[in-house]
Amino acid sequence: MLPKSKVDLYAAIRRDARTGMSLRAVMRKYGVGFETVQRALVSAVPEPRKKMRPRETRLDPYRPVIDAMLTADLTAPRKQRHTIKRIFDRLLDEHSAVDISYQMVRGYVAVRREEIRLQAGKGVVDVFVPQTHKPGAEAEVDFGDVTVRLAGELVTCYLFAFRLSYSGKAVHRIFASAGQEAFFEGHVHALNVLGGVPTGKVRYDNLRARNTILLMLAGGA
Repeated sequence: MLPKSKVDLYAAIRRDARTGMSLRAVMRKYGVGFETVQRALVSAVPEPRKKMRPRETRLDPYRPVIDAMLTADLTAPRKQRHTIKRIFDRLLDEHSAVDISYQMVRGYVAVRREEIRLQAGKGVVDVFVPQTHKPGAEAEVDFGDVTVRLAGELVTCYLFAFRLSYSGKAVHRIFASAGQEAFFEGHVHALNVLGGVPTGKVRYDNLRARNTILLMLAGGA
């Protein structure tokens, strides 16, 4: 049986060489070349595999442009920072980047945005805060824009998400607008699906004040 790993292969070659087996016989036994046998005799630890150069992509010419946008976002007001869709639209409008896709831009920005923040000394320190929740007591709501491809066109819609903190069970619904009616309808739909109202509190992520909703939930509890 041939060795399963390169470390095992090197060990087997060195072992056979110590018994007096010729290099040619070792090469035939393991189906390797002369250089492989020589490297195994020099060191029992295989040399690290050389990193392959990243393949060129159609996005490469636009990487500096995207980096400049992400760098400018570091000092821009929150509402003026670039979303991925805004970056993609600017590449199309200002640089005629018709040869790239939204998915290519999204993948690059997902990694590069945090790298630029770290380089500027603004990275987020990873921490873990344990949380405990009582069954049926708390929930979390998020309502934000999401880009979907509809009939071949990129369209901005709005995703309402209602999630129970204890079980993690969640209800989602997509709307064409972010109006108050859609916000209310999202709550009605979620509570109907879940079959009740949390007995404690509902946390809202990055939303404007929704005091009316909070009062409604508190009254229903």
